Amino acid sequence: MKNVIENEWGDRLIRIWNDGWVNSPTELGAKIAKLVGAYADEIIITEATSINLFKLAVAALKAKNGRRKIISDTLNFPSDLYILQGVINLLGNTHHLDLLPSTDGITIASKEIENAIDNDTALVSLTHVAFKSSFMYDMETVTEQAHRVGALMLWDLCHSAGAVPVDLNGTNVDLAIGCTYKYLNGGPGAPAFLYVRRDLQAQLMQPMWGWFASKKPFDFELDFTPADDISRFRIGTPPMLSMKAVEPALDIILDAGMTRLRKKSLNQTEYLIYLADEWLTPLGFTLGTPREAKIRGSHVSLRHLESYRICRALIESPPPAVQVIPDFRAPDNIRLGITPLYTTFTEIHQALKRIKVIVEEKIYAKYSSEQLSVT
Repeated sequence: MKNVIENEWGDRLIRIWNDGWVNSPTELGAKIAKLVGAYADEIIITEATSINLFKLAVAALKAKNGRRKIISDTLNFPSDLYILQGVINLLGNTHHLDLLPSTDGITIASKEIENAIDNDTALVSLTHVAFKSSFMYDMETVTEQAHRVGALMLWDLCHSAGAVPVDLNGTNVDLAIGCTYKYLNGGPGAPAFLYVRRDLQAQLMQPMWGWFASKKPFDFELDFTPADDISRFRIGTPPMLSMKAVEPALDIILDAGMTRLRKKSLNQTEYLIYLADEWLTPLGFTLGTPREAKIRGSHVSLRHLESYRICRALIESPPPAVQVIPDFRAPDNIRLGITPLYTTFTEIHQALKRIKVIVEEKIYAKYSSEQLSVT
């Protein structure tokens, strides 16, 4: 980053755009494409996840004019649902969002999706790996179910990219979105990415016509002419500093390889679940994540009535206590993210042992149950 700020921008200023910066969104997109089974020209890094969902959802619904149903589920990240609700409102409330419930708060059977999709379905929009429970859909099965009735399929890969193997081309996915600040290690403020299958790029029209979505942005024409390729799904000038921070992280993940990362991730989540069964189940914990490896992502949720205060004790306990940084996800989930690139088995052992001590000794009782702004 020092080189980017002091040399690339500090010395070159606007000249650096022609030295490679202008192509960064597609070049980095090509690297992500290798991680998620897409062609290099099908992914672009641009804007934020919610903005990308908005663009693709509007494009999909307009392409399926006459169909009125959007399918999602109650395991989806709320922001995705808010965006879909906003899109429905923007388009005159002529569409409706059908949310499929989870009977256990952890999983949803593919059969439920199949039964809900019909000839009035325009779009199926789901998160591949659920943000709370880590439940992972069978991407190929659900995508085929959507295509069987002519609906478009959109996957949110925020908890998938860099965490589990994904094959967008192999499963014939239409559209996808994802972020780079989780398992892709882009850090806070890192840009998101979107995927549009090659044959759909010229057919779909996103609603936010920024200058970088135009065919010749530096001609500065007054009337918009969309780009013919994935660039038509961009909006404005890319955030180069945060994009530059993503690149070395992608290179490291590509070098490690998703097959090896997934193997380690499964071993580590299995080990975490084993320790939870041995140490934490007797203390009132239940598992909020699938036990079956093939439907489990790379995080594990543990449920307890005092989850919030336990999380605070894990984070805020002073030295020499082992500090653990989980997430609290309402109403009762302690979410532990396993990033196999650098998480160790020793750290997992230490974290579970610390949770055990906090509950056995009621250390959590020292902390307020009043929730902080960010949990």
